Amino acid sequence: MTHSMTAAGLTDKQTKQMYMDLEIPDGKTQVMYVWIDGSGQNLRCKTRTMDFTPKAAEECPEWNFDGSSTGQAEGSNSDVFLKPVTLFRDPFRRGEHKLLLCETLKYNRKPTATNKRLTCQAVMQAAQSHHPWFGIEQEYTLQDRDYHPFGWPKGGYPKPQGPFYCGVGADKVFGRDVVEAHYRACLYAGVKICGTNAEVMPGQWEFQVGPCEGIDMGDHLWMARFILHRVAEDFGVIVTLDPKPMTGDWNGAGAHTNYSTEAMRAEGGIKAIQDAIEKMSKKHHEHIKEYDPNGGRDNERRLTGLHETSSINDFSSGVANRGSSIRIPRHVAAEGKGYLEDRRPSSNCDPYSVTERIVRTTVPESDI
Repeated sequence: MTHSMTAAGLTDKQTKQMYMDLEIPDGKTQVMYVWIDGSGQNLRCKTRTMDFTPKAAEECPEWNFDGSSTGQAEGSNSDVFLKPVTLFRDPFRRGEHKLLLCETLKYNRKPTATNKRLTCQAVMQAAQSHHPWFGIEQEYTLQDRDYHPFGWPKGGYPKPQGPFYCGVGADKVFGRDVVEAHYRACLYAGVKICGTNAEVMPGQWEFQVGPCEGIDMGDHLWMARFILHRVAEDFGVIVTLDPKPMTGDWNGAGAHTNYSTEAMRAEGGIKAIQDAIEKMSKKHHEHIKEYDPNGGRDNERRLTGLHETSSINDFSSGVANRGSSIRIPRHVAAEGKGYLEDRRPSSNCDPYSVTERIVRTTVPESDI
């Protein structure tokens, strides 16, 4: 079936390649505009041709889309603006073609409800002298087209958790082709991806993005997510960022957020780390509200105190303790400087909201 549908909704990639190999007129560039929709979780995209090759997002024109079809506007006033913010290379079309991350603005130029980048950017600029660095560990689960975890027996379950974390072998890991393709595509695009590994639940994986300073954390993680969904699409596999895709004795999925300021990274920085943790302990519930797109309701299913999580109702911290809200890595405690790991953010969190909340809590108000 080389020229027909190979499965429901799947088309033959070799046939497509014949067209992708066609030459493009000189000076023409395809730029794919990417944005977060009204769910605060899903990404949308569309492409336009430009008569030049943009070198920065600022060179790209604003565009618009039908916000009534993305949960971002009424049908009677449906145009939503796309404001270019960050430009990446396109690993799918290659050449001079680009991926362009955009903010969404309403008809009156105010941010849409799910545009969390605008306020995050303002906070990061105000806190610039503290040089906030972030690294996020993005966990996700691969699913077959029936939404059953990829590689799991149909209508059944695999062996109990244990052999799958960082596993090797066809009986221990499922979907490595997607993972490897995503990793290489992110590197090509210019995303600051720094690693990947198989996770505790079979069919669950993680990639890490960072270190990123300020607003770059959100920009690069969102583009990494877009590339992941787009790569998985080519393989006919679904990616879910649901924080607890399978009930029962299975690990959930998080977006553990590593954070430091210049003071934390300096000699004796453990004091600044401890001070930040103390501040975070007093605003636990405010953080929980920002750590998933549904005000904490998604994380309720994950932060139970089991499966390497702390309880959503309690704040805790400790050295090398994966059952705490905030973990101080053992080497950080030993060296007396470094960073902290906030283990509370959900896998489907908005990194703009998470990083903004952390900076607001830990950086002096006079500096924001």
